[in-house]
Amino acid sequence: MRKLTLLFFSVMTCFLCTAQVDKVDSLLKKIKVIQNDTNKIKLYYALADQYLNSNLKEAEKFCRKAEALSRKLNYKQGILDYYTNYSNVLYLNGRFDDRLKLDMEGMEYAKKNADSIDFARTMLNVGIGYSLIEDYQSAVNHIEKARDILIKNNNYKYDGNIYNLLQLLYNYMHQYRKGANNGLLAVGILAKSKNKASLEEALNNLGLNYIELTLYDSAKYYLNKAMVLANTSGNKQIQTSTALNFALIALRLQQIDSIKPYVTKALKLSKANDWREQEGLAQYGMAYYHLLKKNNAIAQLYADSALRLTQQYNIPNLKKKLYPLLSSLYYARQKPQQGYFYYNKSEMFNDSLLNTTITKHTILTEKKFETSRKEAQIKLQQSQLRQKNNLIYFLFAGAVALLSISLLSYRNYRNRRKLQQAKIDELETEKRLMATEAVLKGEEQERTRLAKDLHDGLGGMLSGIKFSLGNIKENLIMTPDNTHAFERSIDMLDSSIQEMRRVAHNMMPEMLVKYGLDTALKEYCEEMDRSGVLHVNYQSVGMNRAEIPQTTAVTIYRIIQELVNNSIKHAQAKNVLVQLHLSQGEKLLAVTVEDDGQGFDTDQLKQANGMGWLNIRNRVEFLKAKLDLQSASDKGTSVMIEINI
Repeated sequence: MRKLTLLFFSVMTCFLCTAQVDKVDSLLKKIKVIQNDTNKIKLYYALADQYLNSNLKEAEKFCRKAEALSRKLNYKQGILDYYTNYSNVLYLNGRFDDRLKLDMEGMEYAKKNADSIDFARTMLNVGIGYSLIEDYQSAVNHIEKARDILIKNNNYKYDGNIYNLLQLLYNYMHQYRKGANNGLLAVGILAKSKNKASLEEALNNLGLNYIELTLYDSAKYYLNKAMVLANTSGNKQIQTSTALNFALIALRLQQIDSIKPYVTKALKLSKANDWREQEGLAQYGMAYYHLLKKNNAIAQLYADSALRLTQQYNIPNLKKKLYPLLSSLYYARQKPQQGYFYYNKSEMFNDSLLNTTITKHTILTEKKFETSRKEAQIKLQQSQLRQKNNLIYFLFAGAVALLSISLLSYRNYRNRRKLQQAKIDELETEKRLMATEAVLKGEEQERTRLAKDLHDGLGGMLSGIKFSLGNIKENLIMTPDNTHAFERSIDMLDSSIQEMRRVAHNMMPEMLVKYGLDTALKEYCEEMDRSGVLHVNYQSVGMNRAEIPQTTAVTIYRIIQELVNNSIKHAQAKNVLVQLHLSQGEKLLAVTVEDDGQGFDTDQLKQANGMGWLNIRNRVEFLKAKLDLQSASDKGTSVMIEINI
């Protein structure tokens, strides 16, 4: 979900000297009648600027015409403007190597033919050129030198954008503290200017640097400023970027519920504006959110959609994030074969990225070596010394590269170990849950058997005895005292039959089996209320058509029984509220049991040895539910359980 605001082009365009004033047709008419002087050169550049976003071939043509006329008239400012304007054409064509070569030619020309400020401007363009080919250290070197020259000449026009660009480059080099320091300077300068778009970019980039420094409060502060400005100006790009960055903070802090609104906003904005990478990152964030919420099927849909985007539009940064997520998702869905497939793809992709980085480093090194070798041919005396220095440099670079590869290999090894340990922990958790499930099912089966035996066996026998005693009474002649004793025995027998039925009902309520959880709990609460021990109020929402598996229903029934019994035995409560709320849309059942008893310190449960609370926790774990306990002395107790149905 990492997203930096790219401002290369916005910085480049602030160095242009031409102005877009007249329309193309008007400029073309003027070109035909104007003489070959400096004004015609300016018109050529104005036309090139007009064509910049619509027809790059025409933009290149007018840049060439302006250059030719400038050289013919020996118009030095026109030649300098050529390097700047044609550099933008090459940038938009994606010809970054050609652009850097042109910028370096412009810098050499400015060094000989222009003042210090123009020389610094061309050096800034060289720095941007290096950044485009991902040679960030060279980019930083040129940009900082240009900044120093401008400051020395009391020119602060570009300071805000320069510091913003430096904070971006330092972020790419993982030097986040330097990035944040430059970002603070950029924000301080741009806040005083009228360039609100650059200020929004600087605030957003500063927020991300603070994220990487794990200074999340500072990150939120600057991201929130960027978001407020972007909402005011209507800058959808910054709105999307800040939303993704806020989602990244929520993920890092494991504030799972905070992830969804941010990625939802980013997904909506990116889809509306056809920003494919941002859309993919938002879908990745949504998949991660649902995986953490254990909504694996929904997570799969978002992850697959993001994968299609990265395959269609070739987004390596997104692909790097998706493969580990897909691996974890398939393991969570009990599909280890697919899980291992994406784990292996992640490893292979990381290796390919490493090879690409090494290849780029090698190419850059070869280019530098080729340049130094050409210089050695010009100055033979210096070439021998440079060759020795190059040898030392290559040995050092090789040592650094070898050390980097070793560190990366060790990191990959540690990551694999962590993933394997995570798989082991997951299997152990599943094993424990299966054992709990077996115990609970066995317990309920034994309860059912005992309830049936009591009701059908012992209950039938006691009823038969009562019937026999009734017949005997009719056929015997007894004294009044014997008659009284006989009737008292029959009453005791009736009480025993009722107590036996009550015990059998508690062990396996017939109402639960026949009519479902809602009816059984209503009957149980009314029975407890009629007993006079305490007042029980039962409420249910959305339960009239609920289809709950019997094992789940029995487990919920037992949990509520245990909680109500705790309110009687320990809390000395007078009133108990039992509430069930089923959300059909989210498939979420919320169970609440509250009492007005004496309450207790919840830390005592850590040392509790009783079976009651242990049984409740085991049943909650069996349901894979979430439990929230709130209690304090003389403030009653509230237990809320959320169950995915």
